[in-house]
Amino acid sequence: MEGDCVTLNTDVTEIREDEDILWNFGVNNSMIAQIKKKKQIFSTYDDGPDGKFRDRLKLDKQTASLTVTNITTEHTGLYKLEISGAKLISKTFNVSVYARLPVPVISSNSSQCSSSSSQHNCSLLCSVVNVGHVTLSWYKGNSLLSSISVSDLSISLSLPLEVEYQDKNSYSCVLNNPISNQTRHNLNITQLCQPCSDSPRIVLISAAAGSLLIVVVIGIFCIYRKCKGTDQEVQTCDEEIIYAETTFYKRKTRKLKVEEEEHVEYVPVIMRL
Repeated sequence: MEGDCVTLNTDVTEIREDEDILWNFGVNNSMIAQIKKKKQIFSTYDDGPDGKFRDRLKLDKQTASLTVTNITTEHTGLYKLEISGAKLISKTFNVSVYARLPVPVISSNSSQCSSSSSQHNCSLLCSVVNVGHVTLSWYKGNSLLSSISVSDLSISLSLPLEVEYQDKNSYSCVLNNPISNQTRHNLNITQLCQPCSDSPRIVLISAAAGSLLIVVVIGIFCIYRKCKGTDQEVQTCDEEIIYAETTFYKRKTRKLKVEEEEHVEYVPVIMRL
């Protein structure tokens, strides 16, 4: 784990006078420490390679064991020990350093919420960022439901889970590597997931239906007003025709009176003074 101290043991109880010890690191076999007991040389090389071991190496002068303090992921790799003397002895250590794991983050995705006549479901999402060489898993009680693994460094992971919002079972999201784990357990499904009674889709359909109803009502009202206006126009035309006929009859009556006056006979009257 990052921050730990790692000791690479030589399994030697004591270095002989005629033995030389050499420690190399990485694919390039960069020398990081050496012991030449006969010449009283006990050295570590903090600057190589790339100064990543600066102030981190400790060499046991009696056993030649090498300790790396405050280790980081940069110190992952092969460490090779060579002991030369009466015979050549070599030993290789494969060191894997893992970053400290973050606690998984749990969120609910309401946009994935779906409903049916008997149940309401929603999607939970377990997420972690900047991790490598880990496995992310969902558990229901002690039963594994799903998992995803990654071997790359500094990557983000997400793992979904579909659950019923009133589910009373115990769910856990676990992030682990070969030497440690972080767990979010005993998740409260009722708090994380809410029923989907106000689903956006339902609201959209209701709004569309309401708008259609308003359009229909306005259309009926306009048709009613138009029909009413037409009836009034017809009635007005009928009234005008009646007035014309009435005027005609009045003119005819006057003509008759004139004709009667033309048949009046006058008798002459003689007045004597």
